[in-house]
Amino acid sequence: MRRPVRAAMTGFHPAVDDWFRSSFRQPTAVQSGAWPAIAAGGHALLAAPTGSGKTLAGFLAVIDDLLRRSQQDDLPERTQVVYVSPLRALSTDVRRNLRAPLAGIDLALEEAGQAVSGITAGLRTGDSSPAERRKLLIKPPHILVTTPESLYLLLTSEGGRRMLGDVRTVILDELHALAGGKRGAHLALTLERLQMLTGKPLRRIGMSATQRPLKRMACFLLGNRNEDCEIVDAGAGRTRDLALELPGSPLQAVMPLEVWGEIYDRVADLVRRHDSALVFVNTRRLCERAARQLSERLGEEAVASHHGSMSKAHRRAAEQRLKSGRLKVLIATASLELGIDIGAVDLVCQLGSPRGISVFLQRVGRSGHAVGRTPKGRLFPLSRADLVESLALLKAASRNVLEEIHVPPGAADVLAQQIVAECACGERGTAELHEALARAWPYRNLERKQFLRLAQMLAEGYATRRGRSGAYLHYDSVKEKLRPRRAARITALTNGGTIPDQFDYDVLLAPSETRIGTLNEDFAFESLPGDIFQLGNVSYRVLRVTSGKVYAEDAQGAPPTIPFWFGEAPGRSRELSQGVAELLDGVDARLAAGEDPAAWLEAIPGAPTEAARQAAEYLAAGRAALGALPGTGRFVVERFLDELGDMHVVIHSPLGSRLNRAWGLALRCFRPGGVGRPRRRWRWFATATASAARRNFSGAMRKT
Repeated sequence: MRRPVRAAMTGFHPAVDDWFRSSFRQPTAVQSGAWPAIAAGGHALLAAPTGSGKTLAGFLAVIDDLLRRSQQDDLPERTQVVYVSPLRALSTDVRRNLRAPLAGIDLALEEAGQAVSGITAGLRTGDSSPAERRKLLIKPPHILVTTPESLYLLLTSEGGRRMLGDVRTVILDELHALAGGKRGAHLALTLERLQMLTGKPLRRIGMSATQRPLKRMACFLLGNRNEDCEIVDAGAGRTRDLALELPGSPLQAVMPLEVWGEIYDRVADLVRRHDSALVFVNTRRLCERAARQLSERLGEEAVASHHGSMSKAHRRAAEQRLKSGRLKVLIATASLELGIDIGAVDLVCQLGSPRGISVFLQRVGRSGHAVGRTPKGRLFPLSRADLVESLALLKAASRNVLEEIHVPPGAADVLAQQIVAECACGERGTAELHEALARAWPYRNLERKQFLRLAQMLAEGYATRRGRSGAYLHYDSVKEKLRPRRAARITALTNGGTIPDQFDYDVLLAPSETRIGTLNEDFAFESLPGDIFQLGNVSYRVLRVTSGKVYAEDAQGAPPTIPFWFGEAPGRSRELSQGVAELLDGVDARLAAGEDPAAWLEAIPGAPTEAARQAAEYLAAGRAALGALPGTGRFVVERFLDELGDMHVVIHSPLGSRLNRAWGLALRCFRPGGVGRPRRRWRWFATATASAARRNFSGAMRKT
């Protein structure tokens, strides 16, 4: 059920109320709606735009409850609240931002002559040092800020289970970033294991700015149980200043260096006009290249880069420099996409379409990230095809269209991992374990026979040339019990999570061996002593390359080579693909009627006249060459011979990466030497493609 948004703050402890009123003018819509629901002890799903105070909406009522319990001597020195975020940097930021309300509330208590609350907050992520982890176990914080993988590890360790045995509330931030994949299924099982440990229902609070549909997300949050969840919907709409930016030269199919230079000149000009800016790119290679180019225009001290292959220290240093005003612009990948506090950013530039509407809005929302401010974003298309997609993206953003999140069925490998982890903590009954894990939403249809087959496989292992391997459990089929083997716990602890290994090389700064980041395995393997590369907008000289490590020294600004990383470019989402198809339909209809579609394209909010003209000319030329434009339920298959007489087939499809990648795999059967005669294979493919083209667009997308 949906709770109406209220405009008043009621029911808080006087110290909490005093701190809030001294820090803020009034509650935001999501805060007014969330606090009564959370204070009542029920589950809540919060949906509100970026910069609307969602984090405080989820936390303040929980802090108020902890304060009241502390004054009644009912607050043990054990963890009561677990906050989970998908990024380690975001977890660090949230723990840091919790200090302000906790310190402010204690100050209000002291001024009122009362004892301080003593509420503590701690952090446990993959970046935590061994000393910090031991400290948490010795003196558990009341509020634990962590990541899904670290929570899993705590639940699988003896000390972690002692710390988490009294948890009452779980807060899941950026829910949209987890629910749509295996990582979300892994977290859902972890939450059910946590509830098994505590022996009582957990109050669950979920938060996100870009989640749709809300009822499905509420089901994922609660799991397969018949309980109510208050959906506090403060809306996804927000006033934004969005526009396209084009270089002086016309866009081309492949951007020449001169046009790239014009783009960097324009970005530098926009940065100079603002106090601080973020530039988002889609790949780490482009991140480093853009940092290099903007450094030449703005100065090295004014520019830094931020991506997942940089060390934690470098990333945090860049964040703090931007927050303190010592950095003019920060170039980043998705590593800064979520709600990390980086201070007051005035402008966000996006180089190339981010291939998703929600991703674009999330990134633009990093500017004006405060109540009452307007996010400002500028989108730079990098080719003529990218221009068409960018126009469709702006049109969808103006209508506040968001991608629908699909929760996939639970994967068996994730389930096997969690079964071993739970049984490593002691003997478990199969009926009890199946019932508990089947409450996770992705595993709601898990049958007992499937569960027992998987448990038997984990007990028997699999055959290899050296005998049986992979047996981690003992299965007592008579008593229906699962017990751990000796290697169960160490296997669960060293192989947890669903994030794949990257096989990257660590970059160590000689002679201190300080880790400064990682390089792709292939790039590191091809590097020789004396080569100069860039990482984090700094030039380094390779000293030697060993197994898994690259030793380097500061190259003192010498011209570098930009590293490369594989497999990181995003695919286009279904909703954005549908927007592209609708835009192509509109242009095709106007061209067929003899009209100029430029005026229609110019009506898109944020689209300059030149962008509309270039897009109209590009699509008109494509229609003249192909006879038609692809669109909703319509694909164009082009066949031609090259200079050597070899046949090539191009499928012009606007349906996005899910369908197009599948077609790419299917087309491999047409390689030379494939099965069947080429003409016969071609006729089969053309017939199948024509049949698919007659289907409704949305129906075809759902089936992919």
